[in-house]
Amino acid sequence: MKTTIKEQYLVSTFFTFFLVHSSQTGLALLGFQDNISKNAQQDAWVSVILTGIVIHFILWLIYKILDEKHPDLMAIHHYCYGKVIGNCLSFFVLLYFLLQSLTVFWGYIEIIQVWVYPTLKTWQLGIVLGILIYYLVSGGFRLLTGFSFWGVVLPSFLLILIYFPIKYAKTTITLLPILNHSIGDILLSAKASTLLFLGFEWILIYYPFIKDANKSQKWAQFGTLYSTILYLIITLISFIFYNQEALQHTPWPTLKMVKIVHFPFVERFEYIFIFIWLLVIISPLCISIWACTRITRRLTRIPPKISLFVFLIMIVTATTSTKDFRSVEKISTITSEIGFYFIYTYIPLLFLIKHIKMKRNKSF
Repeated sequence: MKTTIKEQYLVSTFFTFFLVHSSQTGLALLGFQDNISKNAQQDAWVSVILTGIVIHFILWLIYKILDEKHPDLMAIHHYCYGKVIGNCLSFFVLLYFLLQSLTVFWGYIEIIQVWVYPTLKTWQLGIVLGILIYYLVSGGFRLLTGFSFWGVVLPSFLLILIYFPIKYAKTTITLLPILNHSIGDILLSAKASTLLFLGFEWILIYYPFIKDANKSQKWAQFGTLYSTILYLIITLISFIFYNQEALQHTPWPTLKMVKIVHFPFVERFEYIFIFIWLLVIISPLCISIWACTRITRRLTRIPPKISLFVFLIMIVTATTSTKDFRSVEKISTITSEIGFYFIYTYIPLLFLIKHIKMKRNKSF
């Protein structure tokens, strides 16, 4: 099931840095602190580092799984399990990617309704965002790669804005005592941190679209390293700005910190920030949906534009079917749980199965 991509559709190797990093710094960056600190509290920054290290290892495994003969997940599934079982497994991965898309899509609409336009209908926002996504994904993978550039630049802008929370923070004592939680608590927080790094696994789908893909691992690892550093800095600043009790009752802690940013020429900076953040989430949102259309195309003969339209209808319908914002949190929790087992269980298992099968084939 090997596929060859034309030269005109390939992206340069160094763009892997932008693709990986932008996929890990979308919507989650705005409100992850309360989730990761539920167990390890002020020691949750250790969990962020631990998660980042493990993600580096999983990324290394992915590059060991991918090769010229098996350049994407569908080809690997066919090689390891055969056509029927391989297609079924690829379909389940498609559902997982679609769930990721729904989580981001629904979460951003919630932010718009809570922070900016509380009277605006969900279906109105859903249709507008859906049309934008359809236009961008129809433009192809190279266009989406270009948008991933903003997924690196704009989150980095947060490093400049952290001056304001540091300015108003009175003490660093909220970081103390250090390492007074058990290994179990730190591991539970590390599990909660998994959602922050989800998205890098899409490389299993877009790997064939990278020029000299076998040389792109260093850029992918650099992207994950930068994501880890960014999350670590935001985590530490948040723990300085909030005490742990306040943090557990603060939705979207990053947005709350941005709210104190004030310029003489801007009164409500967080409004501007929320709309600019659309450029950050649009890249991972579109790439995840593009990955669904890519899997569909590889498994069936359905044209990508038709499957794209169907997926967007499904996402918009699911988003507008309920007005309960708690459903967003439930979907996010389910996505994180599935992502945790997909990354930490299935990818290592797939690596072992392929390694054993290749070794067995060489012996015959």
